[in-house]
Amino acid sequence: METAKQDEAAERPASRLARIRSRVVGLVRAIPIRWRILSIAALNSAVVLVLAAMIWNGVQVLGSAWDDVRQVRESDKILAVLESETSRLQNLIHRYINQPSPEFFAEILLLREAILGTLTTRASTDPMLSGSVEELEHATERFLNGFGELRAVQAKITKTYEDQVLTPAKDMAGLYSIIEGATGHRDALIWPSLGKSREAFTAMLVAANSYYLSLATTSAEEARRNTETIEKTIPVMSDLADNDLQRMALQRLSGRTAALREGLAKLSEELSSRTELLRNSIDASQAETIDAIDGLSVKMRQREQKAQATFDRTLADISRRVLSIAVIFLGIILSAGVIIGLSIRLPLYQIMSAMQAITSGDYDRQVQGTAAKDEIGAMARSVEVFRKNAIAKREAENELRASKEKAESALLELNTAQRNLIDAERLAALGGLVAGVAHEVNNPIGISLTVASSLAHRTEMFEAELKSDTPLRRSQLDEFVRSSRDAAEQLVANLSRAGELIHSFKQVAVDRSHAERRKFALSEATDQIIASLRPVLKKAAIELSIDIPEGLVIDGYPGSYGQILTNLVLNAANHAFADGRSGTISISAKPRGFDDVEIIFADNGAGMTPDVQRQAFDPFFTTRRNEGGTGLGLHIVYTLVTQRLGGRMVLDSRLGQGTTFRIIMPKTAKDGPAPADTESDGISQWPNRTMSSI
Repeated sequence: METAKQDEAAERPASRLARIRSRVVGLVRAIPIRWRILSIAALNSAVVLVLAAMIWNGVQVLGSAWDDVRQVRESDKILAVLESETSRLQNLIHRYINQPSPEFFAEILLLREAILGTLTTRASTDPMLSGSVEELEHATERFLNGFGELRAVQAKITKTYEDQVLTPAKDMAGLYSIIEGATGHRDALIWPSLGKSREAFTAMLVAANSYYLSLATTSAEEARRNTETIEKTIPVMSDLADNDLQRMALQRLSGRTAALREGLAKLSEELSSRTELLRNSIDASQAETIDAIDGLSVKMRQREQKAQATFDRTLADISRRVLSIAVIFLGIILSAGVIIGLSIRLPLYQIMSAMQAITSGDYDRQVQGTAAKDEIGAMARSVEVFRKNAIAKREAENELRASKEKAESALLELNTAQRNLIDAERLAALGGLVAGVAHEVNNPIGISLTVASSLAHRTEMFEAELKSDTPLRRSQLDEFVRSSRDAAEQLVANLSRAGELIHSFKQVAVDRSHAERRKFALSEATDQIIASLRPVLKKAAIELSIDIPEGLVIDGYPGSYGQILTNLVLNAANHAFADGRSGTISISAKPRGFDDVEIIFADNGAGMTPDVQRQAFDPFFTTRRNEGGTGLGLHIVYTLVTQRLGGRMVLDSRLGQGTTFRIIMPKTAKDGPAPADTESDGISQWPNRTMSSI
């Protein structure tokens, strides 16, 4: 009892669910199927549009974030370029200071313009750097202005070195040469001091050049010591001088040495000033610029990290929203698809069940859903009409079965009549052939009989003349021999003609009466058949043209071939050349490939209309029914060609231009049913052909 209650409780939700489903399906079926399918397409389109809008919005946000990232990276590249160019400019300035050359100066100017161009064109238009360009420009200007001041100091140093160091040194070298020239020999007392002073001068000059080029403090100290040595040797050399020229030169040497000392001191001051300027204006400004660039780089990296975080956060948010919308719409689409599928599948299942019942013979089962107004309802109503038609068909079949039983006996009688008509047609053709041959044979036999009677009478007369007492003349003997020879020749010719006709007729008759298969020469068989038909052709004044090559051998049924040719000739004589009209019939044959032979039977007679051509091979069709035609001649020909000989036949005719029959058959006939079998049921088997099917 408890189990029954549990089952009943379980069935209640199921039945309630079935009722709800049926009610929902009924509501949905009020909508045409095409609109239901379009609603699914509309939902899909809505999903696509919503997702496309969300993706487009996300793409805009992502594009903005990515633009920030890209712009930060571009700005960072600009800062890297500025840092690299300023460092390179600093190195070039140091190299120019240590080794001035036009090439270094030109490269410094180009690099200076490149730095200024980067600041004024790229950095100033960069939204990331536009707020910091002014600071960079100030630091860079100080850096570049320091190079201008440094060049001015360098120009002073060069001038001092040339005017106050090199010029006195050149004068001193000349004075040393004068002193040496004024000294007559190396044994003079002044010579040792002069040599020492000259050595100090040379060492001073080397040290001064080294100091100017390398700023080495040891070189400066050495130049100062050598200058002091020169100054100390001058008074000693003045005391030892032995002529006025030496003393005058030494006096001037003392003055140029003092000037050289002052020039070296001034050069040292200016070089120190240059070093200070290089350190404070160039290196310090370049370091300040690098610090500014590093600060901006830190800011750029921070902005890049922020932009990258925004990009990642936006991408995750877009993915989450797209996934949520896709899941929601997918649920809606699946629900709508299930409901729409049920609204189509359940009614179709009912229709299928009704169709299966109808095909199984259960016509009493009603078709459900005929009251629905959708397309499936129309199908259900159509099935209901089909069921009613099936019921009507069953009743009609019962009536037809009874009528068929009555008609079977009539059909048997009709088949018998058809067979009799075909046999009569064949016998009529054979009878006409026999009559013609008998008439043709009668002429040579009659002539032979007359000649034989005349020869017998002439022989009796000659015998009487031999037995008489009158002597036999030679002329009489010659006359008897000549007349006997003429008679014999006439007898042989006429009897040979009769024998040929009888032999041809016999062969044709044997082939017709025995449907045996054998090999036969097509030309020989054709000649025999035509020989038996010549009496018929003479009556109609028809000329024959035969072109069949010798050696064309057929392995088939000569009787069937003879009947085909006979029917075609008689059909042409009766229809193409009716009312005694004269004309020509041509019969030709030729091999067609390796396996077939083509026979063409053509006449230049009356021809056929298109309507007659379409029905020419149909049984019992004739255009001369009032004149005794049966309409079976060409039907028998077509049946023998296609079924007995395994070939095909094509008819081509023009009204007033004659008719051509093309027969294509295998050289070796395929075994087929006997002609009697095919002809006996010709009515039931022969289709309604058109020319395209022949």
